[in-house]
Amino acid sequence: MKLAVYGKGGIGKSTTSCNISVALAKRGKKVLQIGCDPKHDSTFTLTGFLIPTIIDTLQSKDYHYEDVWAEDVIYKGYGGVDCVEAGGPPAGAGCGGYVVGETVKLLKELNAFDEYDVILFDVLGDVVCGGFAAPLNYADYCMIVTDNGFDALFAANRIAASVREKARTHPLRLAGLIGNRTAKRDLIDKYIESVPMPVLEVLPLIEDIRVSRVKGKTLFEMAESDPSLNYVCDYYLNVADQILARPEGVVPNDSPDRELFALLSDFYLNPTKPPVPSPEEELDLMMV
Repeated sequence: MKLAVYGKGGIGKSTTSCNISVALAKRGKKVLQIGCDPKHDSTFTLTGFLIPTIIDTLQSKDYHYEDVWAEDVIYKGYGGVDCVEAGGPPAGAGCGGYVVGETVKLLKELNAFDEYDVILFDVLGDVVCGGFAAPLNYADYCMIVTDNGFDALFAANRIAASVREKARTHPLRLAGLIGNRTAKRDLIDKYIESVPMPVLEVLPLIEDIRVSRVKGKTLFEMAESDPSLNYVCDYYLNVADQILARPEGVVPNDSPDRELFALLSDFYLNPTKPPVPSPEEELDLMMV
């Protein structure tokens, strides 16, 4: 099974991906996580350090693919999750999507795709250009990480459009949204009324999730010394169980940009106010 996790930058997508990877490993699956972001920090909470990238390794070998071995680019992370970082071109030069393509090409030559039960692509998702949409060509499911805010949902809508486009020629489905750092989900609900899609999980504002990123540890590793965090791990295990059940998923219909802007702006500008009870209703309530 191949999964592609997308979401707006800074939304907690990589932290979410790492914890889902561990949750899948906890369910007995052999997992490979591939970071597809020039920041190359997708797997940081799994390994505790910034692992060398595939593009750096290829450069050191003068792009002689035959000189690259699996152990040169695949690193063992927490819970037995294997980790790869695609890396990116120098700032202001080259195409990050090209690097993603080269990563997939190398891993195929190493037969890495045949050795895992689950391969999870963690992909930059602010702007889904053709290059960064490349992992969707290989994925069975896409998952979108968002919060209850305008910008993240706007990015989610663009990702949904990419899924719809790729699904024309590939057996790809959107598994659903994952809400992260979300005290409320009213704007998410407003969006999925307009663009129907499943919601796999909604994680509330949990400070330990942010702290885990700083510590370079997954929530599962932190829970080993602090069992009070087990309840947070259950969120990720729930997502893993839903994915392993191979849901039907959807081919989403994205909302046109202007309509989405109007929908989400109207939510802020004209919030729905609770109805004011009449004096008779107030009296009935007092009597009760």
